[in-house]
Amino acid sequence: MKTFRQDLWKPEEYTYEAAYGFMPNLHAYLHDEDDTPRKCMIVVPGGGYCMLAPHEGELVALTYYRMGLNAFVLTYTNDITMCVPLKKQPMSDLSRAVRLIRKNAAECHIDPAKLLICGFSAGGHVCASLCVHFGDVSDPDAELNAISNRPDGAILGYPVITAGKYTHVYSIQALLGKEPSAEELEYFSCETQVTENTPPCFLWQTAEDNLVPVENSYLFAMALREKGVPFAHYVFPFGWHGLSTAGMDLFSGGHGGEYATEQLGFALERIKNNTAVNMTPERHKELVLQFHLDPALEPEPQQAPPEMPHFNGNPFADVSMWPELSRIWFERFL
Repeated sequence: MKTFRQDLWKPEEYTYEAAYGFMPNLHAYLHDEDDTPRKCMIVVPGGGYCMLAPHEGELVALTYYRMGLNAFVLTYTNDITMCVPLKKQPMSDLSRAVRLIRKNAAECHIDPAKLLICGFSAGGHVCASLCVHFGDVSDPDAELNAISNRPDGAILGYPVITAGKYTHVYSIQALLGKEPSAEELEYFSCETQVTENTPPCFLWQTAEDNLVPVENSYLFAMALREKGVPFAHYVFPFGWHGLSTAGMDLFSGGHGGEYATEQLGFALERIKNNTAVNMTPERHKELVLQFHLDPALEPEPQQAPPEMPHFNGNPFADVSMWPELSRIWFERFL
């Protein structure tokens, strides 16, 4: 396997105020046994637009790698302070990643016409946003701007889709701030933005998801159907939010991908020193307590992780089938 990291932007191109030294980047997992052009998967972890979840990155990329794809994990812009609205920056990060990979397709042994994206939770919102708004995202690099940023398909796991009634409030707050305009809420309600040119989408979620209501995936599936966009939609009856691959490799721990927390680490240093941009005293105290940044302060009690159901084998064996179901689905049109 060939692995490497590649930054997405030149320093003068990337101006997000709360980056604190972070640069959005790609981590590659490429087959090097031959030079056959392969399908490509860009994995986009979730984390409420506040951080990135490591278990939704490398673990998923390696799953598709074992299926024969070349894979990348995107570490895009996020903000744990929720004080500098992200706006279109995460979507622009993904757009740049698509264009950059297509530019380097020959070198990476990738078929540029078979490029998929796979996002979870807020990362699913990043992916869905690019699927419906790819035509809006221009690139400051003229050569890259001439390359298509439209994915050939998208896989959305327990995605945030809407900024309306069934939204995940904190994701939208981190994305747009506490007082977004009606126009912004409409623009980032992806179910209202689907067109006939939206790429095919594979959606999956659990009915008992207690963070991102299952209605999010239903809303997007209905919008895709109305516009005649090919899609698949699986709703599994049991399982909590954030299940990633839902396989035993997830529950055994040690699933890698810690590089996804790079921007969080930079931000925590600024929070600890109380030098983060636009940080309110209330948010500063919340984060100091949450991440135990001041030994003198009593940490708040942590919520216990959900208990695993007591029966033999993987309690989410049905959910763990989604990667193979997605492979069968995209093989039909790629």
